[in-house]
Amino acid sequence: MERLLAELGFEVVRVGQDWSAEEVEAVVHDYFDMLRLESKGILYSKADHNEKLRQRLRARSKGSVEMKHQNISAALDQLGLPYIAGYKPRANYQERLRQEVMNYVERRHHELAAVVDAIEEMTAPGDRLYRGVLVDVPTIESGAQPAKRQRLPRRLDYAARDERNRALGHNGEAWVVGFERTRLAEVQCAHLIDKIDWVSNRLGDGAGYDILSFEPDGIARFIEVKTTNGGSLTPFVVSRNEVDFSEETEDAFCLYRVFAFSRKPQLFILRGALSTTAQLEPLDYRARLKAISR
Repeated sequence: MERLLAELGFEVVRVGQDWSAEEVEAVVHDYFDMLRLESKGILYSKADHNEKLRQRLRARSKGSVEMKHQNISAALDQLGLPYIAGYKPRANYQERLRQEVMNYVERRHHELAAVVDAIEEMTAPGDRLYRGVLVDVPTIESGAQPAKRQRLPRRLDYAARDERNRALGHNGEAWVVGFERTRLAEVQCAHLIDKIDWVSNRLGDGAGYDILSFEPDGIARFIEVKTTNGGSLTPFVVSRNEVDFSEETEDAFCLYRVFAFSRKPQLFILRGALSTTAQLEPLDYRARLKAISR
């Protein structure tokens, strides 16, 4: 019937039907094509990709294709991998799509590593004007958290790579110092600007925070900066020392999550103990040999 209606010139759109294996494969490949272009800084049109994809998937609407792209972002986010900034992760997707994304990552992890390499090489901020850069903490959809951590090749550990990328981290901290100067100037606290201390740049890591800044009333604000070129939901790595320090200083501790750094930097702030504001997942253990009873 669908074929007959299509031959008669009618547009047939499936509503509420699961996508077939062929449809899922097509949309996943299209998504990774766009992600590859984005990683190289090549301009492309999401609308054009959507339209061309629908020429192959005649029974799918523009909105349903866009939703699938958002579902793929959610699947990549749960894997701790970069996703297309314009497709905010949207969970509650079919298992077939999750498996296709996993298959693509496993089959083409060398290609995907090149994508991550390209994203990581962009370490300069896209904007230093600080206009409208502070945003609300993202809302996490119910069911968006991964039930089990996936084991991926080390080169695809995006959060760890952000942490190891010294140029990105340094530039992100420098950008936040500029943001803090602007913030204090806007609230007529110019007398506090010269007191801002970029501690990690002066003394190195280990203090439990990167920057000492101030509230308008002069109370200290201890800032830990985490920077990524990925989206707002990209996971990040925090040390045991940073977690402990956030517990000790409570509301004086602020984690500045800087994202989309090389395109158009924005940030949100997690204030207080990290055990309260973030879902913490143990990554490593310090191992010692066990004593042997004789």
